[in-house]
Amino acid sequence: MEYKRFEDLRDVAEVHDTARIAMTRRERLERWAELLERDPNRRLRSLGEIETRTRAERLEMRAPDSPLTVAFEDPVLRAAGLKSDKLGDAISFFELSEGQSHRLLCSCMNGWTMSAGKVARNVHRMAAPAKGLWLATAATFGVVAGIPSLIYLFA
Repeated sequence: MEYKRFEDLRDVAEVHDTARIAMTRRERLERWAELLERDPNRRLRSLGEIETRTRAERLEMRAPDSPLTVAFEDPVLRAAGLKSDKLGDAISFFELSEGQSHRLLCSCMNGWTMSAGKVARNVHRMAAPAKGLWLATAATFGVVAGIPSLIYLFA
């Protein structure tokens, strides 16, 4: 790799100084889902067995032609701050929990390849989780004590 000063690059390339685009978590996730929906039948590679890796290894994981590659190829998401198609950068940028990233991207949950459309649906769900779902789940399993009529609200 050859090092060149910024001033020297202007002579050989068109250089744009872009300011970071401010996007909410929901906007970032919705943008990613929209990118995936452009070719819903596209086969994307999952990340191999995330759960078997150390935390440091997980943060560095990537796969060519993965859902993270789709996100990183987008200039809007890069301008908003997505640094790479590594799992750690995606977790930070999209504000994903370890569990969410595992369910969304791991080979044990999705097989070695997955359709872009399926990933898009899951990303949409993460962007706008169903309100009251946790309450319905808690009521179903009897976690919410003292409110017996609550179960019937979700029947």
